[in-house]
Order: sequence, then C-alpha cells, then structure tokens
Amino acid sequence: MQVIQSGNAIVLKGAEEFEPKNIFENGQCFRWTKEEDGSYTVVAMKRVINVKKDGDEVIIDNCSIDDFNDMWHRYFDFDRDYFSLRKELSLVDDHLLAATEFAQGLRILRQDVFEMVISFIISANNQIPRIKKAVDFLSELCGEPIGVYRGKMRYAFPSVEAVANISDENLAAIKIGFRAPYIVKSARMILDGEVDLKSLDKLEYEEACKELVKLVGVGPKVADCILLFGNGRDIAFPVDTWVIKFMNEYYLEESDKNMNRIKKRGIEIFGEKAGFAQQYLFYYARSR
Repeated sequence: MQVIQSGNAIVLKGAEEFEPKNIFENGQCFRWTKEEDGSYTVVAMKRVINVKKDGDEVIIDNCSIDDFNDMWHRYFDFDRDYFSLRKELSLVDDHLLAATEFAQGLRILRQDVFEMVISFIISANNQIPRIKKAVDFLSELCGEPIGVYRGKMRYAFPSVEAVANISDENLAAIKIGFRAPYIVKSARMILDGEVDLKSLDKLEYEEACKELVKLVGVGPKVADCILLFGNGRDIAFPVDTWVIKFMNEYYLEESDKNMNRIKKRGIEIFGEKAGFAQQYLFYYARSR
C-alpha cells in the first residue's frame, strides 16, 4: 500500500481490504457521521478526519502523513493482513465464508480504552443512533474543542477527570437514563485507581475481563467490547442478541441463551481470532 500526501489529505493506494461502511457501521465505534457524498467524518484521538473510498484508493482528508504514521495507521489496524485473515476464517465453515465475503473491507479499530468504557456503558440496551447522539453530546459538554471542520465545531472525547466531575445538570442533559450514574461512578473508580486501565495490557484475557467488570455498568459483554475494540484482544467474543441468534442458528446443537456458555463455545470454535469471527458474523447476520 502506498501513502501519498495530496494537499490536506493523504491517499492510500492499493487499500483493497478497506471499506468505510463495513468499518464504521458495524457497531464498534460511535463518533462518525455519514456525509451526503458517502464519505465518513470521524472524530478520534483529538483529531477529526474524513474518510472516503474511491476504487482501490482511500482518501483521508484533514490528515498529514505524519499524523497517519503516528496515529491512524494503528487506529485502522494497518499492520494486520486482512486478506489472509479473511481467507483463514473462510476455511472454518460456509457461514464464515459467506460472512467474510459479505463484509470484505471490515477492520477492527484500535480505539481509546477509556472512550470504549464510557461508550459501551452508554450502549447497554440502547440503539446505535441514540448511542451516537449521547456520546457526541457528552463530548460537546465536557470535551476539548478540536476546531471547526465541514462547518461544525468538533470536540474530543472527554478525559477521565472531566467525566468523573460532570455536573448533575449536564448528566441529566445527556439523556441516557439509568446509565447516567454509571459513567460518572466508573470514571471516578478509574480516576481513584480502583480500576487500572493501564494494567490491562499486562493481564491475561480472563484477568482483564475480571478487572473491567469491577466498573459500574460493565458486564461480561461490555468488557469484551472494551477489550476487542480498545485493547486489541483478538480472542474477546462479545455476546448480544444478534450473536445469540447466529450461534444458535449456525453452531449450537441445542438452543441456548446463556451468554457465558455461548461466549465459551465461540472461543472454542474460533480460537485466538474469535473476536474477528464474531465481527464478521455479527455484521453479516444483522445486515441480513
């Protein structure tokens, strides 16, 4: 893949395993807007970019080569060979073959762990448009302004301190119902050192799950989302209603709705790449 600076944008040539729709609309991140031209404006890491696919080229606007090398290369997981990954998963069975063909260009983003904690607490029993709106509003209320882009002021995701000290008035304004006290309490636990997000890299997968579920509003499913999308744990296998559906339809001999047993079975079947299998199958099942 070639990376070329073109004005205020970079052009990625030969980025065949990159499809913005399959990356941003698969439920792993919430700070994106689909523009009228089909491109995606994305806020992450105190930056705002616009991503557009044109043939086998990807155009990332408002981005320098230095920013790409320092941040976006890792964010979009460009060190991974997704063609070989899809080929490997497609050999598991016909279901994954169909899913990996359908979702070609899907990539698992490497996002900020704290942002994942708060975003996925908000996501509990919630719908994606409402989650996106709440996360954006939270950022506007207590995040740092990044600057105006495409006619709109953009805000960074707030710091741990900002969320921990959010006022009751602003908390009520976000309109996230029963989840509101959870995000403040969890931020305070992290700020006070009761839960150490920096320690996650040093922990085995199961121990990292146990550390995260100490947080208020974080259960096993949310913990797996945090680890998969924020901590690079390929084995993490988040289980929601869609996963229960496809696991029962494709992989379980007897009907089962127990999330822990389904998670265990998913990891048994798909092994170290369980998180990728989950994402391809989840996106495929939901899109169908």
